[in-house]
Amino acid sequence: MADHHNKKRFLNMPKYTGGSEAFREFIASNLQYPQAAIDAGVEGTVIVEYDIHDNGMVQSPRVLKGIGHGCNEEALRVVGLLRFEKVKNRGVRVKMTTKATINFKLPGIKINYSVSDNAIPPTQKNEQGQTDPAPVVYSYTVTF
Repeated sequence: MADHHNKKRFLNMPKYTGGSEAFREFIASNLQYPQAAIDAGVEGTVIVEYDIHDNGMVQSPRVLKGIGHGCNEEALRVVGLLRFEKVKNRGVRVKMTTKATINFKLPGIKINYSVSDNAIPPTQKNEQGQTDPAPVVYSYTVTF
């Protein structure tokens, strides 16, 4: 038989208000791509480790894996803005260490071009003496 009793946790850990979806939205809305990284065309992932105290404040953020060009500093700044829910643990103070992965991706580049064949005159007589329609012009949009 399966045990249907709820497991009780000894300590409550700080959680981000709104869950992981709200966490991702907060990071995306507050992240500013550094100009040095844009100029250098740098993209990648920064992994930041940080401590969350029982009062919900983030302390001691540190970069575990960085990409440079100002992205590491921006990731530290955004993580420092995070606020978690306060927890009550019967007088026990809790410090939790966790990691966040922050992705830096350059805005998409859009290229438009069109191709036309100018070698065929707009109207041309075929073998039966009828005129052919104008050539077809193709247009492409490439998004990176």
